[in-house]
Amino acid sequence: MSLAVDESAGAGPAVVCLPMFSTTRAATAAAFGPAFAGAGLREVYVDLPGHGDSPVTCRPASQAVLDSVCAWLDRHVDAPVLLAGASYGAYLAAGIARQRPELVRGLLLVCPGVTIAPASRTLPELDPPEAPPGWLDAAPTGLWAHLDVALGHRTPAVVATVLAALESGGPGDEKFQEELRAGTDYALPDEDADIAFDGPVSVITGRQDGIVGYADQFHAMRHYPRGTFTAIDAAGHYLPFEQPTLLRSVTQDWLHRTRT
Repeated sequence: MSLAVDESAGAGPAVVCLPMFSTTRAATAAAFGPAFAGAGLREVYVDLPGHGDSPVTCRPASQAVLDSVCAWLDRHVDAPVLLAGASYGAYLAAGIARQRPELVRGLLLVCPGVTIAPASRTLPELDPPEAPPGWLDAAPTGLWAHLDVALGHRTPAVVATVLAALESGGPGDEKFQEELRAGTDYALPDEDADIAFDGPVSVITGRQDGIVGYADQFHAMRHYPRGTFTAIDAAGHYLPFEQPTLLRSVTQDWLHRTRT
């Protein structure tokens, strides 16, 4: 399976990291790298099919994307592995744990999607902290509405960090991504399955996440008997760039639990 991958030189357990929708392995490394620093892990950052530098190798369906990732895992890593993801990547990671639990040692799910259809999500009534005047000025105007809903920590520095991440990595295939997001197979077929994963899990959400919220994620904790749930204030959907110190703290606790 042809997926573009970057790996660190760590000699410890492998942690395979899956990206947010339309972003790249470079953005994922910027999000998770600081949280893993010093842990000695073999960090593996993957571009999904049609994302970053990975070619389109499957039809535009989330199940096909998940199957592609599983085929890569079967070929390139010694299972089980630690699996981390943000947003859509976390949605896929949870799906892998349901469908192929033998591949997964533990899950780190950051701002995970739980249901694909936006109308089915339980979103918070947004009351984010006050932002300084002009905090969005550096962003393209086409992103203002998105960032206004997505960010809980609203400063020019956070916006600059998010923009740098979004602009990093390969170009991806926009047509494939549009067909995937707009298609009838964007949701995994077992999205609503009541299946438990008994490995160590950490679910980390942003209290002001206007994209996927935090309530559905808490409800989903019934699937994780060894799961920890965290909702971080002054954080939205780009939590790794909004609250990196808190993400590192919760991640280090998760890593400790995966070793016991």
